[in-house]
Amino acid sequence: MTLKQLTEISRKDLQSRVDEASVTDVRHLSSYNWLEAPEPTIAVPGCPPLWSPPKTARHVRKDSGLIYIAQNAARHPEYPLEPLFRALYMEHPSFDLESVDLITDRNNIRKLLSFVNPSISRNGLEPFTIHVEVFKNTVIFCRAETETKKFVQPHEFIGYGHEFEKAFTTDKIGGSTGHHRLVSYRFSNMKILVRYETDGYIDKPKMGISGAESDALASMIQSLSIESASTASTSSKLRIKRAGEVVGSDSTLEIKTRVSHKPIDLEEVLPQLWVSQTPNLVRAYHKHGRFEPPEVENISSEIKKWEENHHLDLKCLAALIS
Repeated sequence: MTLKQLTEISRKDLQSRVDEASVTDVRHLSSYNWLEAPEPTIAVPGCPPLWSPPKTARHVRKDSGLIYIAQNAARHPEYPLEPLFRALYMEHPSFDLESVDLITDRNNIRKLLSFVNPSISRNGLEPFTIHVEVFKNTVIFCRAETETKKFVQPHEFIGYGHEFEKAFTTDKIGGSTGHHRLVSYRFSNMKILVRYETDGYIDKPKMGISGAESDALASMIQSLSIESASTASTSSKLRIKRAGEVVGSDSTLEIKTRVSHKPIDLEEVLPQLWVSQTPNLVRAYHKHGRFEPPEVENISSEIKKWEENHHLDLKCLAALIS
């Protein structure tokens, strides 16, 4: 019989355990798209959908059909983190995993934030599970959901978000069902790798990228010419295809939709964008599914202000992870 050890962590125990809790040294590492295929297949580096809104108002259908909640687990349930490692090592074959303290999906950090301060989350504190593995000095958080996907029936209504994205963005990868990215940064005294899904990108010159990141992007782009065929290791069901183009982190975009009489408060979305350091936001409002073309907001300064205003919460988050 396996013995289980239960440990209780109190919010009060987390206070004043760390001195600093800000994000620094943000670097884009890799990316990939899930593809619609008979076998689990990703395209590396892939590409997010391009933000390409119509010039006039457009009516979109309500969301229906298959909706992914956690696509990595839905498409590759045995090894939901495998695409992360495969994409990472395709772009950085000599990457030193032991230099990383934590590898996680963005969703896990958001859940831990809701424990530290339930008011940060729109839904407050809800029960959650995070699977944890340790490899030498690196801790891996694996997202756990009761449902990884759902099928929305014609008579059900969950909103217009997915159909809005289809109507206001252009897929750059044929058969893509989602673009995932991997970034690293320093948080408190830890080096963290975060995987997250992004809704799109804005087409602009790749400016504001650090010299190190620029070199890394150039290396990735050059590597695209090396291999274009699908590959898979002999022991893995995951197939990998070389396709797409590297998009700088400064161009990535998060999209939120809501009915027009319920404004989206920045405080609702800033925690999510802080975790992934996503600088651009679209807040789109509809009346019975009819959307006026919204503006793209650069909220980098708002993300930094949110970090400063929640410094105590973030110190507790760092202590909790530690």
